[in-house]
Amino acid sequence: MSYSAITQKQNRDNTITDTTRPTHHNMTNHSSEQQRLKLAHEIAQIDAALPGSLVIRSTRCGKPTCRCKADPPQLHGPYIQWTRKINGRTRTRLLTPEQHARYQPWFENAHRLRQLLAELEELSLQAANHAEGWTDEPRKANKPDN
Repeated sequence: MSYSAITQKQNRDNTITDTTRPTHHNMTNHSSEQQRLKLAHEIAQIDAALPGSLVIRSTRCGKPTCRCKADPPQLHGPYIQWTRKINGRTRTRLLTPEQHARYQPWFENAHRLRQLLAELEELSLQAANHAEGWTDEPRKANKPDN
Protein backbone atom coordinates (compact mmCIF):
# COMPACT_ATOMS: atom_id res chain seq x y z
CA MET A 1 0.00 0.00 0.00
CA SER A 2 1.36 3.39 -0.89
CA TYR A 3 0.92 6.54 1.15
CA SER A 4 0.57 10.07 -0.02
CA ALA A 5 3.02 12.73 1.08
CA ILE A 6 2.87 13.30 4.81
CA THR A 7 0.18 15.81 5.63
CA GLN A 8 0.25 17.57 8.96
CA LYS A 9 -2.23 19.82 10.72
CA GLN A 10 -1.41 22.28 13.48
CA ASN A 11 -3.94 22.05 16.29
CA ARG A 12 -5.16 24.91 18.45
CA ASP A 13 -2.78 23.91 21.22
CA ASN A 14 0.13 24.08 18.71
CA THR A 15 0.59 20.30 18.59
CA ILE A 16 1.06 18.69 15.19
CA THR A 17 -1.25 15.91 14.02
CA ASP A 18 -0.31 13.58 11.18
CA THR A 19 -3.31 13.37 8.86
CA THR A 20 -1.69 11.15 6.22
CA ARG A 21 -4.21 8.81 4.66
CA PRO A 22 -3.66 5.71 2.55
CA THR A 23 -4.00 6.47 -1.18
CA HIS A 24 -4.13 2.96 -2.57
CA HIS A 25 -6.24 3.20 -5.71
CA ASN A 26 -8.33 0.19 -4.70
CA MET A 27 -8.97 1.46 -1.15
CA THR A 28 -12.52 2.54 -1.88
CA ASN A 29 -14.66 4.15 -4.48
CA HIS A 30 -15.49 7.84 -4.34
CA SER A 31 -19.15 7.41 -3.35
CA SER A 32 -18.28 5.16 -0.40
CA GLU A 33 -15.73 7.71 0.83
CA GLN A 34 -18.31 10.49 0.46
CA GLN A 35 -20.80 8.45 2.50
CA ARG A 36 -18.21 7.92 5.25
CA LEU A 37 -17.36 11.63 5.30
CA LYS A 38 -21.07 12.50 5.48
CA LEU A 39 -21.57 10.12 8.42
CA ALA A 40 -18.50 11.51 10.19
CA HIS A 41 -19.89 15.02 9.72
CA GLU A 42 -23.29 13.99 11.12
CA ILE A 43 -21.58 12.38 14.13
CA ALA A 44 -19.60 15.58 14.75
CA GLN A 45 -22.85 17.60 14.86
CA ILE A 46 -24.15 15.72 17.93
CA ASP A 47 -23.40 17.86 20.97
CA ALA A 48 -24.79 15.84 23.88
CA ALA A 49 -25.89 12.23 24.30
CA LEU A 50 -27.10 10.32 27.32
CA PRO A 51 -26.59 6.54 27.33
CA GLY A 52 -29.08 4.01 28.57
CA SER A 53 -32.78 3.49 28.13
CA LEU A 54 -35.95 5.21 29.19
CA VAL A 55 -39.06 3.38 30.34
CA ILE A 56 -42.34 4.94 31.44
CA ARG A 57 -44.21 2.67 33.84
CA SER A 58 -47.47 2.65 35.72
CA THR A 59 -47.58 0.18 38.59
CA ARG A 60 -49.74 -1.53 41.19
CA CYS A 61 -48.84 -1.41 44.86
CA GLY A 62 -49.23 -4.11 47.50
CA LYS A 63 -52.17 -2.60 49.43
CA PRO A 64 -55.25 -4.77 48.97
CA THR A 65 -57.73 -1.85 49.18
CA CYS A 66 -55.82 0.61 46.98
CA ARG A 67 -57.33 2.24 43.91
CA CYS A 68 -54.83 0.34 41.77
CA LYS A 69 -56.73 -2.88 42.62
CA ALA A 70 -60.13 -1.44 41.66
CA ASP A 71 -62.11 -2.36 38.55
CA PRO A 72 -61.05 -0.59 36.39
CA PRO A 73 -57.67 -0.09 38.07
CA GLN A 74 -56.18 3.38 38.56
CA LEU A 75 -52.49 2.61 38.43
CA HIS A 76 -49.78 4.60 40.21
CA GLY A 77 -47.50 6.68 38.04
CA PRO A 78 -46.46 7.29 35.41
CA TYR A 79 -42.88 6.81 36.60
CA ILE A 80 -40.10 7.70 34.17
CA GLN A 81 -37.09 5.41 34.68
CA TRP A 82 -33.67 6.02 33.15
CA THR A 83 -31.49 2.90 33.29
CA ARG A 84 -27.83 2.72 32.30
CA LYS A 85 -24.55 1.00 33.17
CA ILE A 86 -21.99 2.70 35.41
CA ASN A 87 -18.73 0.79 35.96
CA GLY A 88 -20.42 -2.46 34.92
CA ARG A 89 -23.36 -2.03 37.29
CA THR A 90 -26.92 -1.20 36.29
CA ARG A 91 -28.17 2.08 37.71
CA THR A 92 -31.72 3.41 37.54
CA ARG A 93 -32.84 6.93 38.23
CA LEU A 94 -36.39 8.28 38.33
CA LEU A 95 -36.90 11.42 36.26
CA THR A 96 -39.53 14.07 36.68
CA PRO A 97 -41.65 14.95 33.63
CA GLU A 98 -39.65 18.19 33.36
CA GLN A 99 -36.32 16.31 33.38
CA HIS A 100 -37.70 13.87 30.83
CA ALA A 101 -38.66 16.73 28.52
CA ARG A 102 -35.31 18.45 29.06
CA TYR A 103 -33.16 15.40 28.35
CA GLN A 104 -35.26 13.58 25.75
CA PRO A 105 -33.25 15.14 22.87
CA TRP A 106 -30.04 13.82 24.47
CA PHE A 107 -31.46 10.28 24.63
CA GLU A 108 -32.50 10.62 20.97
CA ASN A 109 -28.98 11.85 20.13
CA ALA A 110 -27.45 8.77 21.77
CA HIS A 111 -29.74 6.52 19.73
CA ARG A 112 -28.87 8.38 16.51
CA LEU A 113 -25.17 8.23 17.37
CA ARG A 114 -25.35 4.44 17.71
CA GLN A 115 -27.11 4.22 14.32
CA LEU A 116 -24.56 6.45 12.58
CA LEU A 117 -21.63 4.60 14.12
CA ALA A 118 -23.03 1.24 12.96
CA GLU A 119 -23.38 2.63 9.41
CA LEU A 120 -19.84 4.05 9.50
CA GLU A 121 -18.43 0.74 10.73
CA GLU A 122 -20.23 -1.15 7.94
CA LEU A 123 -18.96 1.22 5.24
CA SER A 124 -15.42 1.05 6.64
CA LEU A 125 -15.57 -2.75 6.70
CA GLN A 126 -16.72 -2.80 3.08
CA ALA A 127 -13.89 -0.45 2.08
CA ALA A 128 -11.26 -2.56 3.86
CA ASN A 129 -12.66 -5.77 2.38
CA HIS A 130 -12.63 -4.22 -1.09
CA ALA A 131 -9.11 -2.82 -0.73
CA GLU A 132 -7.60 -6.02 0.62
CA GLY A 133 -9.68 -8.52 -1.35
CA TRP A 134 -11.04 -9.99 1.85
CA THR A 135 -14.34 -11.79 2.09
CA ASP A 136 -16.50 -12.45 5.10
CA GLU A 137 -17.30 -15.96 3.95
CA PRO A 138 -16.09 -18.70 6.28
CA ARG A 139 -13.34 -20.96 4.99
CA LYS A 140 -14.46 -24.30 3.69
CA ALA A 141 -12.96 -27.22 5.52
CA ASN A 142 -10.96 -29.67 3.46
CA LYS A 143 -13.08 -32.76 3.04
CA PRO A 144 -11.25 -36.07 2.93
CA ASP A 145 -11.64 -38.02 -0.31
CA ASN A 146 -13.75 -41.16 0.08
